[in-house]
Amino acid sequence: MLLLLAQYLQQFHTGFGVFQYLTLRGILGVLTALAIALFLGPWMIRTLQVRQIGQAVRNDGPQSHLSKKGTPTMGGALILVAIAISTLLWADLSNLYVWVVLGVTISFGAIGWVDDYRKVIEKNSRGLPSRWKYFWQSVFGLIAAIVLYVSAKTPVETTLIVPFFKQLEFQLGILFVVLTYFVIVGSSNAVNLTDGLDGLAIMPTVMVGAALGIFAYLSGNIRFAEYLLIPYVPGSGELIIFCGALIGAGLGFLWFNTYPAQVFMGDVGALSLGAALGVIAVIVRQEIVLFIMGGIFVVETLSVIIQVASFKLTGRRVFRMAPIHHHFELKGWPEPRVIVRFWIITVVLVLIGLATLKLR
Repeated sequence: MLLLLAQYLQQFHTGFGVFQYLTLRGILGVLTALAIALFLGPWMIRTLQVRQIGQAVRNDGPQSHLSKKGTPTMGGALILVAIAISTLLWADLSNLYVWVVLGVTISFGAIGWVDDYRKVIEKNSRGLPSRWKYFWQSVFGLIAAIVLYVSAKTPVETTLIVPFFKQLEFQLGILFVVLTYFVIVGSSNAVNLTDGLDGLAIMPTVMVGAALGIFAYLSGNIRFAEYLLIPYVPGSGELIIFCGALIGAGLGFLWFNTYPAQVFMGDVGALSLGAALGVIAVIVRQEIVLFIMGGIFVVETLSVIIQVASFKLTGRRVFRMAPIHHHFELKGWPEPRVIVRFWIITVVLVLIGLATLKLR
């Protein structure tokens, strides 16, 4: 909205033309979302405390987690509000990609909100039944996939790009819809599984989101895209504003979520942020790079799959507890050590992902 205002005022003073630059609006997106999160955070925490919207804790988990019982949850709503307001203020609202990413983020957030509401307010330990959760994730994921497929203007927008190789790519056709569905839904659930310790999920999300913002900016610029041999996706550069808003909102939330957490994001935050990363990666044609940069999310998901499969097939557990961050806790690692080491691993993986820009 402010971009439209700046375009109108530009006829009176050319200085307002500076707001046309994606980099400036990306920075403003970060600062705006950060300011909103820091301003609204204390009020939201107090509200959640007054309404006794607190976290339930498993009795079979690490004993250190028992002290977390009653900590306000559903704080992911703060992230969504900050992202939405900042994006609407600074992004070009005529850009289809902006609306697709916002729509996916908010719709998956709504699924998480219903799940959290049933668990915390209605005291239903099951929350939203898994079949219904996956059903609605599938519905919204498929809608986004079909919209992106139908709106694709060039073949590259539905082509699978393999990193580290100059010419290795596969035209997907209608299979693009299938891949997009699995990337969005898979990424959403992967981040949700990772969200088990104070700040564990939000910081890797911020780092991966920042890297995807760089990919979006470069993919949206034909000169940079041709030089780096990455897909040129017209209009994708505008997603740097959303990624900036995600960074700002995530850092603002981390201010209150860092160990020991004052608030948890809940499914409303984890499901939505994971889906946002997935759909951005699809738009900029970097699904495999997302798999690399989000390696922590992948390992957390695999640990759950392996644990369940092993127990059902052999009656034995591979890990002391899954997801794997709980395994390390039960081995005696203090919670801050697990968190920071997972952050460090994510930094390395994000750098490897960014290296694919030149290593081709």
